[in-house]
Amino acid sequence: MSQVVRDLPHGTTIVAATCDHGVVLAGDRRATAGSLIARRDLEKVYRSDEFSALGYAGAVGVGIEFARLFAVELEHYEKMEGRSLSLEGKANRLARMVRGNLGAAMQGLAVVPLFVGYDEDSGRGRIFSYDVAGGPYEEHRYYSIGSGSPFAMSALKKLYADGMPADDAVLACVQALYDAADDDSATGGPDLARRIFPIVATITADGYRRLSDAEAGDVAGHVVRERMARPDGPAARLR
Repeated sequence: MSQVVRDLPHGTTIVAATCDHGVVLAGDRRATAGSLIARRDLEKVYRSDEFSALGYAGAVGVGIEFARLFAVELEHYEKMEGRSLSLEGKANRLARMVRGNLGAAMQGLAVVPLFVGYDEDSGRGRIFSYDVAGGPYEEHRYYSIGSGSPFAMSALKKLYADGMPADDAVLACVQALYDAADDDSATGGPDLARRIFPIVATITADGYRRLSDAEAGDVAGHVVRERMARPDGPAARLR
């Protein structure tokens, strides 16, 4: 990989968790270029359409283009066909876009998305991950991508509960991002001084909703206050 590619901004970490009749998607705000912090306020979570969204990890420029083009494709399909694609159809369409970037990925410009949505047919939230070759995989309950994902997944393994309300899933995702930032230098934690907080979105039968900066700040502030008393986070039940 050339030095130019290494010095391009790269983004991590994205987490998702299904909840009662929906799904939550959240991402930290940091982008790194080599060992430097390239951006502190990067957006990595995007609305795809009324009932779906994606987050990305990898080369920032490519990831932003993916998110925007994918949203345009879904809108174009709906206008031409008079109906929206099924959630699986959307996931497969995104897989083709990822596969089309394989050549660039082999040169270091890799991007992998995490796609989530509310399935109107089954009335539940679903999560899809991808490899760089475009292989789509449905994940169950929760998932994370990016360099901080091992730590985020470990946190979600302890904090997640089936059928949890959306507010609880939001809190679990922000806790997971905090744990990722605690151990992964490429993941940014809540920046209270600059008022920069994770981007969090919920997708339910009511559609896509991004938490406002004030709402995300309230959740992040709650997590930070808890960590002052318990730095390693909430304890999981043993029974």
